[in-house]
Amino acid sequence: MATEHDILKALSSIIDPDFNKDIVSLGFVKDMHIDGERISFTIELTTPACPVKEEFRRQAEEAVASLPGVSDVCVNMTSKVAAQPKVAQQVPGVSNIIAVASGKGGVGKSTTAVNLAVALAQTGARVGLLDADIYGPSIPRMMNLAGQRPNFEKKTIFPLDNYGVRTMSIGYMVDEDQAMIWRGPMVSGAVMQLLNEVAWGELDYLLIDMPPGTGDIHLTLAQQVPVTASIVVTTPQDIALLDARKGIAMFNKVNVPTLGIVENMSVFICPHCGESSHVFAEGGADKLAREQKVDVLGHIPLDIQIRLDSDNGTPIVAAHPDSEQAEAYRRFAGKMAQKISIINHRKIDIPVMIQNG
Repeated sequence: MATEHDILKALSSIIDPDFNKDIVSLGFVKDMHIDGERISFTIELTTPACPVKEEFRRQAEEAVASLPGVSDVCVNMTSKVAAQPKVAQQVPGVSNIIAVASGKGGVGKSTTAVNLAVALAQTGARVGLLDADIYGPSIPRMMNLAGQRPNFEKKTIFPLDNYGVRTMSIGYMVDEDQAMIWRGPMVSGAVMQLLNEVAWGELDYLLIDMPPGTGDIHLTLAQQVPVTASIVVTTPQDIALLDARKGIAMFNKVNVPTLGIVENMSVFICPHCGESSHVFAEGGADKLAREQKVDVLGHIPLDIQIRLDSDNGTPIVAAHPDSEQAEAYRRFAGKMAQKISIINHRKIDIPVMIQNG
């Protein structure tokens, strides 16, 4: 009969590519049960969006099944997203805050934030989405929640939920055609209220859909909120890249790491013939990423279906989950989750813990 030592030795051959350590020393293996020839255990990953989750399951099953005296192997895959300590103190229940930003408007930042949030939620992650664009809130319409109002209890606001994502926006509190004619301090104060007075509950990721540019809201959030990291959205043309560069520079100055760049509208896909064309130039985000020493997290095509689904309030990852466009967002979500795990791993020691049943 295989012993616990034998099983752990077999599992120690599985290396996590993000941390360059084996899953045993990382403390991922838990709840081991040995019942004669039947072995069961849990592998607890650092994110439910881990792109190698099924590969880990396969490797673990094969490694343990190869041991003498083992006839059956049951691997339970779970996850526990590590929290940034400062984030948890500032916004109780929230593990990580990610700013989705752009240097300029019109590059598809909100579309990116919405599809990223829904893609993460589809993996089983607990996700929130805060619309920080007070002047032009678009999350209510994109999340098919336009016209709805949140519930209040004393000074607590309860978020509206759709597609498995908890959302909050100033757009839920005013009419859709009402202009917010507010000065900078009022806008910044409103964003902080939407962040701190909302009953977010337990969240693995809270995405903040930032307004375009590098103005008051950006500085207020960066200075008053422990943002885990940022993502910068751009399009391939030079004008957009100039502003994206400024966005990265701003986050660098306030010590918020930039996870990477998302190149939206990277290529146009003709809805009639299916051919692709680089309408807004080619390779811009890759060049900027090399210059800024960050990664390109994804290339999202300019596709009419993405636009139609956004206008209809159904993100493409929910409306057409089997499409190539939805897969591009899911890959992007996986890369983002990986990078958040790496950031947290560097700050939090993960103890080796095997819990026997």
